Amino acid sequence: MLEPFYPKYYVSSAYAIPYERLYEGGIRGVIFDVDNTLVPHDSPADERAVELFRRFHHMGMETCLLSNNREPRVAAFAERVGSSYLFKAGKPSVKGYEKAMELMGTSRTATVFVGDQLFTDVFGANRAGITSYLVKPMDPREEIQIVLKRYLEAVVLYFYRRRRRREKR
Repeated sequence: MLEPFYPKYYVSSAYAIPYERLYEGGIRGVIFDVDNTLVPHDSPADERAVELFRRFHHMGMETCLLSNNREPRVAAFAERVGSSYLFKAGKPSVKGYEKAMELMGTSRTATVFVGDQLFTDVFGANRAGITSYLVKPMDPREEIQIVLKRYLEAVVLYFYRRRRRREKR
């Protein structure tokens, strides 16, 4: 029942994912959420984010920022890191994920998604048939509607972790 919300992978940070290995395995595009995934909420692109996107460009990997935020926020970040973007994406709607793949020229099997929220980011990626990476939020200070969702996410993550432990046995 909760499986549509389970990420394929749960990692500590977007910066801890072995993107070069993903590229070697055939991944050609990464779709990212921005806030609390790449930088704390409403923060500009920092040097770490810029360097990460430089790595993508160097290896020939496409990127797209997919955010439910407004254009001024997403556009400024995208310009700084050199990425395509979609704003007010309506996540978890599949349409945004499909449009991002279209912009990158990638297929479902050659694309991964990285985000910090289960009910928008991961659920949408799973519905779109894209491998999903859930990362731990970068900053505990969040808007009230997100704080409330985090309580529900904790329940889902409990069952997700329990299932993963059973699978490892």
